[in-house]
Amino acid sequence: MSSAPPVTPPLSAERTVTRPGAVLLLVVTAYLMVGVDSTVVNVALPDIQRTFDYAPTGLSWVLNAYTLTFGGLLLLGGRAGDLIGRRKALTCGVLIFATASLLGGLASDGGLLLAARAVQGVGAALIAPSTLALITTHFTDGPARHRALAVYSSMAGIGASIGLVVGGAFTDLASWRWALLINVPIGAALALALPRAVRETPRRTGRFDAAGAVTGTTGMFTLVYAFLRVSDRGWSDTRALTCFFIAAVLLAGFLCVESRARQPIAPLTLLRDRTRAAAYAVILLLPAGNFGAFYFLTLYIQQVLDYSPLKAGFAFLPLTAGAFATVRAAPRLLARLGPKPLLLTGSLLTVAAAGWLSRLRVDDSYAAGLLGPMVLLGVGVGLSFMPLNATILARVTPHEAGAASGLLQTFQWLGGTLGLAVLVTVYGTAARHTRGTADAVLVHGAGRAFEVGALIGLAALLVVAFVLRGTPRGTKAT
Repeated sequence: MSSAPPVTPPLSAERTVTRPGAVLLLVVTAYLMVGVDSTVVNVALPDIQRTFDYAPTGLSWVLNAYTLTFGGLLLLGGRAGDLIGRRKALTCGVLIFATASLLGGLASDGGLLLAARAVQGVGAALIAPSTLALITTHFTDGPARHRALAVYSSMAGIGASIGLVVGGAFTDLASWRWALLINVPIGAALALALPRAVRETPRRTGRFDAAGAVTGTTGMFTLVYAFLRVSDRGWSDTRALTCFFIAAVLLAGFLCVESRARQPIAPLTLLRDRTRAAAYAVILLLPAGNFGAFYFLTLYIQQVLDYSPLKAGFAFLPLTAGAFATVRAAPRLLARLGPKPLLLTGSLLTVAAAGWLSRLRVDDSYAAGLLGPMVLLGVGVGLSFMPLNATILARVTPHEAGAASGLLQTFQWLGGTLGLAVLVTVYGTAARHTRGTADAVLVHGAGRAFEVGALIGLAALLVVAFVLRGTPRGTKAT
């Protein structure tokens, strides 16, 4: 992201601190909290629904409230780190995150829980952009930094799985509230340790792109709300149609603001290259088609298969194991084959997994109905995201690296959030026209949602096949 020169003396990015292990532990723990809380309430959704009497479509806002504010404010969170220092931004984010977790864990009604989850997203938007920057600042370029990045990437990969298991354990053995409250002591310990172990980064002059943040985040929030409103009331609902119009105006305003801003939070120049723009489109579409799998499979596993929350958390381990094993092998495959073959294979596997899941039946067992598509989905995701990251960041100039990374995370999180809203809309529409037992209604609606998820994945596959080509143009790879 373009910015003015530092106003404080620059710290050498090549100087290693006395206790690099402590820095890595703190940074990885902070980022792990963000990943864990993207899924920690998934297996608790049925219990949360019973506690606050959410409708099935409204229940998705327990996930959306977090991911929407997180994704919508990521670019602004990265800019905040430039202006106030990465360590301070990370510490503030941790404190906000822990406070919101406390409020969510103690929430007395559904509205307070949703508000707390939204504020958690604000904290996460400050945490995520700062963690990777602090690793590059505190570790010398070479083997030390590569080892640190390997640990960081591994933790990011297993965060979703840890969230499912932790959420299931707390829900089963105590209460879903403890899945949020556990962040409070962890956040407090991090906030105390960060100033003692982590060196501050240079601060840069500039201003917040508040207009871009407000129009972009509000536009996406309104669009997601419109889809969820349709899932409840149908396409003739006046409020839903009004929200679609307002969202279109806000998002058009966002593009106008970003095209004219002196220091935009989303530099549109990054999208001028065909290959990079295609990679951004794919990293938006893949989560849009796949993120809903966690939501609908959680409901299926607990309501149809009648698994306990803890057992449901462990039921997702084949998916995560497939993704984790593939991510470990992806760098070697990328060096040997290049990104396009990996992306074609990964996208095809995710489409196959969604198509398989669309055939779920009420009488399917876990082994017959879920194990195979979960492994396919995990391997497909593992083959896709690392090459996409490499393609987007290839030949990005150093001063644009932060903006490119922030835009990457934003597309990924907002893709998942918007995709879940669309799939919940499909589910709600199908469920309204289905008669039978509650299990039959759930399976039929989820099946239609998985069909649409497969179509979204197919769109990503077509972009990879016909739009994405060689390395993006630019000056020097970062």
